[in-house]
This record gives sequence, structure tokens and C-alpha cells, in this order.
Amino acid sequence: MDDRIILHSDCNCFYASVEMLHNPALRDVPMAVGGDVEARHGIVLTANYIAKRNGVKTGMALWQAKRACKDVVFVSPHYDDYIRFSRLARNIYCDYTDRVEPYGLDESWLDITDSARMLGTGDGMDIARQISSRIKKELGITVSIGVSWNKIYSKFGSDYKKPDAITQISRQNYRDILWRAPASDLLYVGRRTCAKLYKYGIITIGDLARTDPEFLHQIFGKIGYVLSAFARGEDNTPVAAFDDSVPVKSVGNSTTTPRDLVSDIDVRMVLYLLSESVAARLRENHFIGDVIGISIRDNGLFSFTRQKKIKIATNISEEIAGYAWELFKENYEWHAPIRSVGVRVSHLSPDTQPHQLDLFMTEAQREKYLRADLAVSEIRNRFGYESVLRGLMYFDKSLSGLDAKADDHMIHPVAYFQNGNNVFE
Repeated sequence: MDDRIILHSDCNCFYASVEMLHNPALRDVPMAVGGDVEARHGIVLTANYIAKRNGVKTGMALWQAKRACKDVVFVSPHYDDYIRFSRLARNIYCDYTDRVEPYGLDESWLDITDSARMLGTGDGMDIARQISSRIKKELGITVSIGVSWNKIYSKFGSDYKKPDAITQISRQNYRDILWRAPASDLLYVGRRTCAKLYKYGIITIGDLARTDPEFLHQIFGKIGYVLSAFARGEDNTPVAAFDDSVPVKSVGNSTTTPRDLVSDIDVRMVLYLLSESVAARLRENHFIGDVIGISIRDNGLFSFTRQKKIKIATNISEEIAGYAWELFKENYEWHAPIRSVGVRVSHLSPDTQPHQLDLFMTEAQREKYLRADLAVSEIRNRFGYESVLRGLMYFDKSLSGLDAKADDHMIHPVAYFQNGNNVFE
């Protein structure tokens, strides 16, 4: 049986590239996309190559990025634009195959086995070049593409050369290219896994591939078998069929508050602020979700996350806040003041998707809440965030002054194992 032909396409410095497209002046300066530079919890989401060459890295706190590169320009993220460009890129991919599986907003796997055979090419490089050219010409950004016979090796290929490059990892060259690379370059070998591998003298991907899978199983459990298969190129996971529903896994928002939260009223106020921001982001991108989650961290650094599945998917702030409040009351007993709060909605679907009516929930009431949300959003867009506030917010102006909608949002990408993908046939 012939090998599959799998591409992995990665939009280079995606958020930064979209921002530079909208503001060309940013092309010639070190620039990073992140939160408010004055906020304690702001981090770098991505940076352009000028900033990267000056030491700015994804995940850095903004103050660290400023220390690494004093001239760096920070730009607030515009997720609506990133989601739109993500969809435009996937539309191009779908001209070549219906097997397009997103891995976050900026990356996708494509199974072009049938397309390549129809076009009479056996290695997929011609299609990769076509896609690269079209992305550059039609969207104004660049991609790096890996070409291989499995998803893991093609992902390595897209990371191997950047920006605007195409790398083929074939049966003939993978030992020379991939096996000589550090084990940390393999998908799902994180910092802790890498440290444990180093402890046993497993330094490169080739070392990992040559290690007895049973030994890896003893060290890591089931994931040991997975890592062994990944290193040897035995990942048989299929590329999922294209799904135009959502390019992200969940939408959430969290904040480190200007003072410790010491009462139920404090927490409820922040939960409503965050729920309003999450609901607004969901509506802007036409999502609803039926899993509500919270994250709590107290000033003693104790933290936890909890979530619950609800009967009817929602993007209504009143419902999201209500479920978040229930989760908080069920799981926190005020051992210490609270420092950070987060709200997330996941298991997303299009807001046009029909739903089963609930006999115990009045649809008229839900419609009333939704209309109120839409009206509030319109007023705030025209006259500013503080033009309309819930009565609850007047208990503490320092907390109610948080414009959570403009705070750091979390857009969680679709995960590799989200569909229960099996590594082995």
C-alpha cells in the first residue's frame, strides 16, 4: 500500500502577520501581539521576526519582552480578524482536499493523497507550492509547509524552516533530518518530558525512536507508546474531514484583579464582568457552547478549575454568569482571598444550529436576556464601556472598572487528540 501524502501548513507569525497587513508601518519595527502593557498578566501571544531576533518570545510577560527589546511595539489582539483569516486559509486548503484538520487558528493538516494522485504527482511538493503561492497572493501572509507520510513528521517539516518555506520529510531523509533533531522538537515532548528523557540519555528524536517502547511505557505510561510511535513515524492517525463549524475549541477570559477578592459579592461581580466579555466574543464570532468552566486562584497560589455541561448551548451573559456562579459556590469555601478568576465556554457550535427546547426553561426569557446583551454591546460600542453597567458593579468601582472585554482573551485551539484519535491502527 502506498504512503499517504500529508501536509502541515503553518501561517508564519500569524497574529503579527495579520496586524502588519492592516498596519504596514509595523513591518519595519519590532512588534509583539499581547495584552495591555500596564496589566500584570499580559503576555506575548506572538511577535514578528524583527522582535524575535531581538529576544522576544511567545509566552513572555510583556515586561520581560520590553526588557529583551526596549523598542518593541505592543499591539492588542484582534481575534475577529485572526478567525476570519484562518477561515480564508482553510477555504484555500479545501480547494485541494476535504481532509483538512485545524490545529489552532494558524495551523492545519491536509491529507492530499487523492489530490496528488489525480494531478499525477507523487510527493505532494507541487500542491504545497501551489498552496504557499495562493496564501501569499490572496491573503498577503506566508506559510511554512511540511510534507510527509504522517501528521507528526509533516508538523516537524513545517517547523523546520521558517518563514515561507516548504520541507519534505521522506522515507529517504527522515533519519538525516528528523532523527538528528532534539527530542524537544517532536510534537508533545514538552519541557518536563524532555527533562525526563535527558535523565535517561535520550537526547535526540533518533534516540527516542531507538529506545525500547516497553521501557518508555515504564517511564511515561501509555504516552510512552505514543511518543515511540511518533518518533518512528508510525503515527497512522487520519486527518479529520473538514468541519466548517468552529476553528477553536473554546473561548474564555481571565483576570488578575486590582485587589484581593474577599467576599461572594466581589467574586460575583468579576464573574459577571468576565461572562459579559466571553458572551460578547462568542456572539461576534457566531458561536454558542454547552460547557461552562471557571478557574480560581487564591493569594496563597492554590488554584483549581471546574466545568459543567449544560442542557442548551448559550452565548448569553446572564446564563454563563449563572452557571459560573453555581460552580464557584459548589467548589470554594473561602480558605483565602482570591487573586485571579477565569470563565470559559467550550464545546462550541455555530449559533445557527437548532436546539431542543427545554420544558423547564422559558424561551421568551432567554430571548429577553439575549436582546439585553445585544443592546448593551451596541451602547458600549458607541459610548464606551462604562456607559452602561449592571447595578451589581456599583458595589466596588475598582472592580467594576475592569473592562474585561478589552482584557486578555483566551482562544483555545482544537487539540490533536480532541476526537479520540488513535495513534495505532
